[in-house]
Amino acid sequence: MGESITEGTIINWLINEGDSFDEGDIILEVATDKVDNEVPAPAAGTLLETKYQAKDVVKVGEIIAVLEVSEEVKSTKKNDVIQNDSEASKKDKKQQKKKRSITSSTVEVSTSNSFSVNNTNTFFSPLIISIAKEHHISFEELARIPATGNEGRLRKSDVFNYIEDGRPYKFAQSVVQDPTAYRIPQLTFDKGKGKIVEMDRMRQMIADHMVYSKHTSPHVTAYVEADLTNMVNWRNENKVAFQEKYGEKLTFTPLFVEAVAKAVKDFPNINASVDGSNIIVKEDINIGMATALPSGNLIVPVVRNADIKDLKTLAENVNELAGKARENKLSGDDIKGSTFTISNVGTFGSVMGTPIINQPEVAILALGIIKKRAEVIETEKGDEIAIRSMMYLSLSFDHRVVDGFLGGSFVRRVADYLEQFDTNRTI
Repeated sequence: MGESITEGTIINWLINEGDSFDEGDIILEVATDKVDNEVPAPAAGTLLETKYQAKDVVKVGEIIAVLEVSEEVKSTKKNDVIQNDSEASKKDKKQQKKKRSITSSTVEVSTSNSFSVNNTNTFFSPLIISIAKEHHISFEELARIPATGNEGRLRKSDVFNYIEDGRPYKFAQSVVQDPTAYRIPQLTFDKGKGKIVEMDRMRQMIADHMVYSKHTSPHVTAYVEADLTNMVNWRNENKVAFQEKYGEKLTFTPLFVEAVAKAVKDFPNINASVDGSNIIVKEDINIGMATALPSGNLIVPVVRNADIKDLKTLAENVNELAGKARENKLSGDDIKGSTFTISNVGTFGSVMGTPIINQPEVAILALGIIKKRAEVIETEKGDEIAIRSMMYLSLSFDHRVVDGFLGGSFVRRVADYLEQFDTNRTI
């Protein structure tokens, strides 16, 4: 599940004890810090025993189930192919195809070869995506395939049945679609030649999570600029004394977390997630910090209840989590429960960024590099040019539930807290 993952939570079992399954069928779902993973069957067989139940937390390496592998367990699809020469089989297959079309609640087909999609479950497992890539099936086409899995999940057998049926929805047009709208072409690209580097498991999870986030949330990004001169000067003047008094380094990150937590309290709807047609506004304010691991992969340790902690405690939490990340010692609890995420892209010298939302949250804030620039400022003598420490903030938000007013107001409020930093503050 990843280099730093030590445990996972079983979400639910999709196969019951005593049930048979085909190779590649999804047996259970496991939650990790990055995504909810579907675990496919390594071979066809029967589930004899489950040693853990739904919601149980299991250590990596533990046996969670006993399977009986059998070469005799074949899917209906494979039997159809083997017996395809018999007229009885052809008739039976035709009846099955007709039954699928009638009973499916996901796609309705009209004589004009147009369709309407009513399937709200748009999560596709890595196995399904791999099959879709091999056969050049787009996400839109996948959404039209009748699904027989648990909670409307698309199974491998559903996709192969659809392909065997000749992909009837390949060229179907939505009944509400503008006939002049642009359709994504099925193109084959020359990927070039070079050294092949296989993704490790964690990188694959990150890739799946990022693609899923962009597929799920319509991203919009708002930008503001903040003058951090007062904060920078205060931090430079007090960082030595802070470390001597508390034994902790005073970086900018706890100051950022503090300002973000204050702004979240002012705009609680930014601290939310989406569940179908419902918006869940979180009570706790847990700030996730996007952090690079030594391997180059990304992980998000969490500062819990950031709104009720003082600067000393925030610095302790931030330093502890950063140290664990560098040493690959983050625990499962360290990376769970984030309600809002920040990404300090300025650490890498980036002026600004357009971050991808950390699902199931509805917004993520990127903080650019703090850079000295000549700026026009208002003084008692009038406008003057001065050297100021400036930073760009960019907020990506889910436009399904966060509109421009909320997104823009929130990121502006974060900038205000940073700009209006109290320089008389004592440590």
